[in-house]
Amino acid sequence: MLNLKLKRTLLTVAFLTLLTTFYGFEARFAEPATDAAASELAAVEPTDPAVLPLAESYQISVYDNIIRRISGEEGNDWRLMSAIAYHESRFTADRVSARGAQGLMQVRPVVAREFGVPAELLSDPAINVRLANLLLNRIGRMLELPADMPERERLGFVLAGYNSGPGHVADARRLAAAYGEDPDRWEVVARYLGLKSDPEYYRNEVVRHGRFVGGRQTADYVGAVLARYDRYCGLAER
Repeated sequence: MLNLKLKRTLLTVAFLTLLTTFYGFEARFAEPATDAAASELAAVEPTDPAVLPLAESYQISVYDNIIRRISGEEGNDWRLMSAIAYHESRFTADRVSARGAQGLMQVRPVVAREFGVPAELLSDPAINVRLANLLLNRIGRMLELPADMPERERLGFVLAGYNSGPGHVADARRLAAAYGEDPDRWEVVARYLGLKSDPEYYRNEVVRHGRFVGGRQTADYVGAVLARYDRYCGLAER
C-alpha cells in the first residue's frame, strides 16, 4: 500500500511538472486554429490542480475525477466518456495506436492540431479528455441531427462519428434518404454505413466521402460503448 501511494504521489508530481512546463502552450506553440475551432480552443488548457490526483476511491476508473469534471464542463455525461475511454484504451493514458491515436480517448494528432494543441501533450489525461469532449460535441453539430431526436438515437450517430468520422456517417444518412428510408434512425443508417463498401452505394451521387470498409466495426463499437454506458449508469450517479 505504501508503495502504491508513493507511486501515485510521484505520478502526480511528474504530471504537475509537465503542466507547469507547458503552461501557456496555446500562445507559444499552437498552430493557427481553424475558424470552427477558435471558440473551443480556449477550453483546452492545463487542468486545475485540484482535479489532477488520481482518485483514491473510484466508481469506474482512477480517472473519475478528471473525466467527471471536464465532461461536466463540456456538457457530456462522464459515464459515457468513461465508456468511450474503456473501449478506446482500457483507461491507459500512454497508449498509442498503430494509426497514431493517443491517450485515454485515443485522440489523433490531427484533431489536437485542429484545436491548436501540440501533439506531444496528448498523453496528458486532462487535455486528452478535454479534446475528446470537444470533438464529440463538434461531431454532433456537424451531423445536424434533429433537435427532437431521441437521446439514444443521437448517441448512436455521435459515437459512430467518433469511431469512423462524421463524413461517413453523413454519407450513410444521405444514402438512407436516397433509398427512401429514415436517415434519423441509427439502426437504418448503420446498415447503410456497412453498404458503403459496395460500389453500388459508394458511387452514388449523394456520397461525398468515398468508400468505407469499417461499417461493421463501427456498428459493433457503438453497441459496445452504449452497453458499457448502461452498465456505468448503474454503478455511478451523473
